Amino acid sequence: MHTTVSTQRSFSLAQTQQYALPVLFALFGLIMGSWAGRIPALAECVQVSHSALSMVLLCGGLGAVLSCPLSSFLMGRIGARKSMLVSGMALLGVLVSIGLAPTVQRLMVSVLMLGITASIFNVAMNSAATRREKQTGKSELSMLHGLCCAGGLAGATLGSLMATMKIAPATHFLMLAGPLAVVLWGAFSMMDADDDVEQIKKEPFSLPRGSLALLGALGFLGSMAEGSIADWSGVFLKEHFGASDGLAPLALSCFSVMMLLSRMVGDKLKVRFGAQRLVTFGAMISASGLLFAVVSPSAHVALAGFAAAGLGLALLFPFVFSAAGAQGPAALAAVAGMAYSGSLMGPPAIGAVAHFVGMQAAIAYLGGLSLVIALVASRTRLLK
Repeated sequence: MHTTVSTQRSFSLAQTQQYALPVLFALFGLIMGSWAGRIPALAECVQVSHSALSMVLLCGGLGAVLSCPLSSFLMGRIGARKSMLVSGMALLGVLVSIGLAPTVQRLMVSVLMLGITASIFNVAMNSAATRREKQTGKSELSMLHGLCCAGGLAGATLGSLMATMKIAPATHFLMLAGPLAVVLWGAFSMMDADDDVEQIKKEPFSLPRGSLALLGALGFLGSMAEGSIADWSGVFLKEHFGASDGLAPLALSCFSVMMLLSRMVGDKLKVRFGAQRLVTFGAMISASGLLFAVVSPSAHVALAGFAAAGLGLALLFPFVFSAAGAQGPAALAAVAGMAYSGSLMGPPAIGAVAHFVGMQAAIAYLGGLSLVIALVASRTRLLK
């Protein structure tokens, strides 16, 4: 009888644990989507100019890059599970501080801290997810990244609703932080405490080398492409086609929705076709979509091109992070560092191209970047 009860408890615990990571990925997307959805309101609160707002957003990317040695250090000392709890609680505190920031300078400091805490949380939860993939032999990182996308869309929608109701960002973030802290603690409690013990390896942080450097290059190029599409797709529709304020944001919406749908089936596709083939072929689809957008006769037709780009680039990050995480937490942190540096350089580089040769050339450049991703992916043997 005692054995039966113990078996039932172990089975119940295993069932509970399988929901922890999906909850954490969705929670992270919700936090980041909520922040992104209130950027216009935050800029208005501190009366920041467009150029100054660019510097504020740059602080987030800089924080992400600076976080990589810290995330490697934390996971080496306390493990991924506790790193998620510490960085997640800090992230919620930083979110509130962003809403309360009274000046541009305070906002820049808060966004810098957002980049640091969000990146540590991101690396820790991906490290925990790749460990579970190794334990179970089952690919699931694509689905988890899809849940993160869904959380991001929900957060952005909630931000839009709060803005419509004239609720200040500070009030919005305070209303969000309390319940999400409870959810974070609950998900942390559901995870196996043995995960921390097994993941503690005091490995020094270093830049990726050899085969790992190709994964880092893929992360760098992928984040350049994703970040640039997020920042410039709407501007392209508006400047090139004269799209309305209501139509222009649909480029990013089409890109994001197709990325979400692709990630939800990515794990099954990986089993059948392999990660390397999917990332390579997907990048070629992205290149075709972006070049199609450039030659499209109207903004409505161009939306299909951005949708194709979302479909093609969707599986890059889940599979790159899965492959890097399989090499250990320090390897994942190093690859993430290269990826985050790409998000820093991408949007400004596209802005420079647009300034000198026009928006059409800038989007075509992104199509060329996708072809480079396909070439690098075809040579990256760690993608399996």
